[in-house]
Amino acid sequence: MKIRFIGAAREVTGSKHLITTKQGKKILLDCGMFQGKGLETDAMNRKLGFNPEEIDHIILSHAHIDHSGLIPYLYKLGFRGSVICTNATRDLCSLMLVDCGHIQDYDTKTFNKRRIAKGLPSVDPIYTEEDARACMDLFIGIAYDRRFYINSDISVRFTNTGHMLGSGVVTLEVNEDGKKIRVAYTGDIGRPESRLLKSPAPFPQCDYLITETTYGNRLHPKMQDAEKELLRVIEETCVKNRGKLIIPSFAIGRAQEIIYSLNNFFNERKLPKVNIYLDSPLAINATEIFKIHTNELNDDVAKVMLYDSDPFGFNSLFYIKSAEESKSLNSYKQPCVIISASGMMEAGRVKHHIANNIENRRNTILAVGYCAPTTLGARILRGDQEISVFGQRHQVRATIEKIEAFSGHGDYQEMADFIGCQNAGEVKKTFLVHGEYESAKFYANVIKERGFKNIEIPEAGSEFELK
Repeated sequence: MKIRFIGAAREVTGSKHLITTKQGKKILLDCGMFQGKGLETDAMNRKLGFNPEEIDHIILSHAHIDHSGLIPYLYKLGFRGSVICTNATRDLCSLMLVDCGHIQDYDTKTFNKRRIAKGLPSVDPIYTEEDARACMDLFIGIAYDRRFYINSDISVRFTNTGHMLGSGVVTLEVNEDGKKIRVAYTGDIGRPESRLLKSPAPFPQCDYLITETTYGNRLHPKMQDAEKELLRVIEETCVKNRGKLIIPSFAIGRAQEIIYSLNNFFNERKLPKVNIYLDSPLAINATEIFKIHTNELNDDVAKVMLYDSDPFGFNSLFYIKSAEESKSLNSYKQPCVIISASGMMEAGRVKHHIANNIENRRNTILAVGYCAPTTLGARILRGDQEISVFGQRHQVRATIEKIEAFSGHGDYQEMADFIGCQNAGEVKKTFLVHGEYESAKFYANVIKERGFKNIEIPEAGSEFELK
């Protein structure tokens, strides 16, 4: 059995790891989009490095687009195998992939207008909403901690990672020549003190471990500190400065976590009397899926729901669905909080809110998650005094804040604790992915001290034998 690392190798996005068994079965662990690469992004996503028609199965760790976003593209190119994931991941993908197809179509039309004006031929979107809807027929949803047999020699099970609704460690067992080979792929690892989700759970012993390193060299503040910071930023921006607070947020996971925290502030009468707008149709629809899968939410949420039947709604929260409603917020003159996707500020309605609010000193842009180095979010956070949004230059005069504790990724201590459920002496090799090289190098030293040996930080395209 061999594994080839195609994406998220010495970088964060584009997760794709291809396993080929001795019997010739091709199994893809995740099929994610590269993001935040500027003009290179589209070309990187179109260049797969394998034939989609030859893939037998995709095993999906969770629904985030940097892990799932290219499944419709593979479908468009002839993939007709199965996509195996948890039930919640399947439900979320039915929203996220269609939304991503819409964005691809919209962005391509905008791009083509510029190409045609220059006398260049138009290009097709990498995939459409129709491709995304069609590929959902290939999805198979299974419950946590249940073994699913792909065939008599290959089985898979998912164990909760607490990263987002439905996220799971993939434990793949393959019998070759009468010998069992156990591969564990963590996907993204959540934090042990999530406001919404259950804590990451121990996963079965493996022979080969593939694990993330997004924050392999960072420590996060405590979640309680994050909520205090959020309340402070709201009070300073909306009450003291009479300004607008723009919170770029991932539509699924982060948005619900922030809304839940604001709901608790409202119940405790701590929330200032300002309107809160959730301006993301995807986030609004995803919130309904959270309500369906309440069994995956933690005990604190269950306790809140004993006296508050809707932990994602309160009187001053307004869901913005139409584009017209979203545009009307530009002319809204009162202090308010606007939560909008995307979290890295590379796409979605939040770009309009940034363009319309970043030059006003009364306002604040609050980042609550990871921003890849080449994204608009990263440029704002590193202190650029001028940014470009939709081809227009804007002076950065608003206050820029960041709260790292809302991250859905564990820090190096939390990740090392999580994989500590493994007997390190039994793990033949550990592969560090989904992180910048310096982060992975630091984390390699962290887990070496915990007994893990034969640690690899694979380059894109590198291949290893698993036996």
